[in-house]
Amino acid sequence: MTIYDFELEDNQGKKVSLRDFRGKVLLIVNTATRCGFTPQYKGLEEMHRRYKDYGFEIIDIPCNQFMNQAPEDDKGIQNFCSIKYDTIFLRMKKADVNGENELPLYTYLKFPRRSSGAGCRPF
Repeated sequence: MTIYDFELEDNQGKKVSLRDFRGKVLLIVNTATRCGFTPQYKGLEEMHRRYKDYGFEIIDIPCNQFMNQAPEDDKGIQNFCSIKYDTIFLRMKKADVNGENELPLYTYLKFPRRSSGAGCRPF
């Protein structure tokens, strides 16, 4: 199994295959709209705009698991990020990072050998 075997759901309910990003540099980020790191959206967007034409992609996966710091629904998160930080990079549906409802992609990123078989490398 590789990262390209995963499929995510964007914040509008559309399925997104990570196969579509083969050959690109991916930065997969876990974000929240109400935490001390929220201003990171500005830097992420600057990086995205600067390098997107060179095959760089940011995939934002918001999460509300940590002290209720992303309480909005997916539309609310998108509106907040668009209005406050003018973000245009790809944003996925809000998902869990840990626990029994953890997004399988996060399991893979945290434990590539456990989720992809003995001896496999993440990429």
